[in-house]
Amino acid sequence: MNDPDLDTLVPDWIDWAETARRLGASVNQVRTMIREHQLAAAVPREGAGQQIPADFVQDGLIVKGLPGLLTMLHDFGYDDRRCIEWIFTDDDLPGRPIDALRENRGAEVKRRAQALG
Repeated sequence: MNDPDLDTLVPDWIDWAETARRLGASVNQVRTMIREHQLAAAVPREGAGQQIPADFVQDGLIVKGLPGLLTMLHDFGYDDRRCIEWIFTDDDLPGRPIDALRENRGAEVKRRAQALG
């Protein structure tokens, strides 16, 4: 399996400090959110540190439905990198799963994710 180029899949990345600023949280809280699968982080390109897709934060909050989706994908054996790849890949939903989540169409995404397991 080829390692996906996350930098081309994900249009905008933010570091942990910027994520913390956008969520009104501390960097330590962001680290905990990643560990607890409320957020996912990956190294988008060589030489970059771990970053978070900017689309995971909307209006100062984690996108509704994202933590449950990440937990489900992790339960199926996905790591953060594969979760991000899946969430930003346009397959059989109209559009990418992240777009559906941001438009409050999380039920579609959850159904599609459950089919993976």
